Amino acid sequence: MGHDHDHDHAGHPDYGRAFLIATALNVSFVVLGAVYGIVAHSMALLADAAHNLGDVLGLLLAWGASVLSKRTATRHRTYGLRRSSILAAFLNSFLLLFATGGVAWEAVRRFGEPVPVASKTVMAIAAIGIVVNLGSSLPFLAGRKRDINIGGTFLHLIGDAAFSFAVVLAGAVMYVTGWSWLDPAMSLVLAAAILIGTWTLLRSSINLILDAVPDEIDPDAVRTYLACLPGVSGVHHLHIWPLSTTETALTAHLVMPVPSEKTDFLAEIAEGLRHEFRIGHSTIQVDPADAGEECAEC
Repeated sequence: MGHDHDHDHAGHPDYGRAFLIATALNVSFVVLGAVYGIVAHSMALLADAAHNLGDVLGLLLAWGASVLSKRTATRHRTYGLRRSSILAAFLNSFLLLFATGGVAWEAVRRFGEPVPVASKTVMAIAAIGIVVNLGSSLPFLAGRKRDINIGGTFLHLIGDAAFSFAVVLAGAVMYVTGWSWLDPAMSLVLAAAILIGTWTLLRSSINLILDAVPDEIDPDAVRTYLACLPGVSGVHHLHIWPLSTTETALTAHLVMPVPSEKTDFLAEIAEGLRHEFRIGHSTIQVDPADAGEECAEC
């Protein structure tokens, strides 16, 4: 039996400062957007602030996953606190649904009771949002391809900058045309986009809580990879589950002659799983070929 743990810490840059700066900037913009959204009577600004609130929660989630992945295991928590990032994602989705639902409800009410919108204020605050999100994304630019967690954070920030740009355009159109209905209309568009993303987050977090195979891993591909290894005649008891939002574990039984001549065989399997599927925690048991396709325990 072989067991591999890959925490993948060595040689990776510490993004703690980048997460701190990005979180502080986005929290400031959430407060700014909410205050001036109320002052300017703009539901679009409030929707943009709600979206950036999701950005803050996403940053905290990614930051927490980065920190918790470095925590050592204890006698009672043998995997450490990695799964707390999954719980955070679940709670994150509910908070976003609540905030977005309130914005959408008020936007619908505004269609029946139009309110003059200070379009210049809307454009100015949304423009600040573009600067905040683009500036926050820069520290993650270099590492976006090496770390899926960092890459997701980078894309999230770029997406938020695009949302703020849409609000700037809506403010410009309102300033030229006086179409106040465009503000609640834009807020509903933003709310719909947030709900789509939040539903994906909620579904993914529930799947992770229930130990489903992470979306980015094809279990059939993993089974095929193991079955095609030299000397393997069967694969059973294959289980793949998340340890956190960024780490995956695997256990499997391989039917084959005991690899006595090649003592590094199991280490090579672990390295292959890590390289091909980003599975950093793998446990492989070899069942003798003469025991049949199923071992006695199975």
